[in-house]
Amino acid sequence: MATDVEVPTLGESITEATLGEWLKQPGDAVGRDEPIASLETDKVAVEVPSPVAGTLEEHLVGVGDTIEVGAVIARIGDSKGGAAPKKTEEKAAPAPAPAKQESAPAEKKSQEADPNGPPLTLSPAVRRLVLEHGVDPSRIKGTGKDGRLTKDDVLAAAKADKAEAREPSLERTEPAPAAAKSAPAAAGERNEERVRMTRLRQTIAKRLKEAQDTAALLTTFNDVDMTAVMDARKQYKDLFEKKHGIRLGFMGFFVKAACLALRDVPSVNAQIDGDEIVYRDYVDVSVAVSAPNGLVVPVIRNAESMSFAEIETTIADFGQRAKDGTLSMDEMRGGTFTISNGGVFGSLLSTPIINPPQSAVLGMHRIEQRPVVLPDGSIAARPMMYLALSYDHRLIDGREAVTALVRMKEALEDPMRLLIDL
Repeated sequence: MATDVEVPTLGESITEATLGEWLKQPGDAVGRDEPIASLETDKVAVEVPSPVAGTLEEHLVGVGDTIEVGAVIARIGDSKGGAAPKKTEEKAAPAPAPAKQESAPAEKKSQEADPNGPPLTLSPAVRRLVLEHGVDPSRIKGTGKDGRLTKDDVLAAAKADKAEAREPSLERTEPAPAAAKSAPAAAGERNEERVRMTRLRQTIAKRLKEAQDTAALLTTFNDVDMTAVMDARKQYKDLFEKKHGIRLGFMGFFVKAACLALRDVPSVNAQIDGDEIVYRDYVDVSVAVSAPNGLVVPVIRNAESMSFAEIETTIADFGQRAKDGTLSMDEMRGGTFTISNGGVFGSLLSTPIINPPQSAVLGMHRIEQRPVVLPDGSIAARPMMYLALSYDHRLIDGREAVTALVRMKEALEDPMRLLIDL
């Protein structure tokens, strides 16, 4: 008797998702709680586990389809049952046409497998790289657990393909179709490609536009001399890593400085709720990190009471799991203030957009040597960083925003303030 596989509860206020990838194909054996599909929600990718052990009999929805919580997406048959005839029948019959034309080539690639081996199983992050670089996953040898492909495997294959394309007319061992596929476009040819927006990208677009339409956005700037922070890191980084097992980064200093400033200027940590203002005696810092499908913002809860080691450990864990696509809904819900570090990508200056219903966001930027006039009148090269604080002017006055940013600057230029609570 077949068992239905239903879309699990995805979190508060989330009622539907998009089927991003099938991890198991009809005829495959599956274990209890083994993932068989990956769903894309507004925030993260969620794996759907099998409720029983058995054999996957059929898919009831296609990749790219929008499905509601509780919908049946597949059926699992008894491992002793007649799944084998089903597989034989599918092998003999032609494959149905994909539901969405634009995703057909990529879909075929992501599911193609060596005919002498098991079907490929790709994580959301690996699948995205496969689509971006146009590589054939069935021709790549996986170095991950159980032979699964990793991001490094895909990137190495893409690099090899580009190097091969640059080679002069050397003898090729690949079949003719593969050679034709990598041939350059004819001179003057203009190509376009349409790719369906992921649910995460749609949500990012919607929320950012909502912030611009609703809030009275304004940005104030300042610069900070990073000499003291860089000296502290240089002096203590080895001892810090030896004791706590984590590198001492810049973000710990910025989170602590932000908590200090938000305590002194509570409106920057508040939010508008109807015709009321909600003030908080805690700071939940949303840290913007890069993920394969876009920017995600996990939350460091009660950051005001955390140590440097706890902050750095939490951020490192968030960053790794964002790349793997394993962050949970609860980890990205809430937040009272956001810090975004565009400096890691080389940004010199920007005007970040707040993440509603928050009222402010701090933008960090790259550090570069610039001439600075010192208190004694001399000029010296200093490692400087521009800071940008965007805020909702409906709630936060200019004086409060500038005061909060100056508090952060003072704490970063004299980290002792963080220790003696000034």
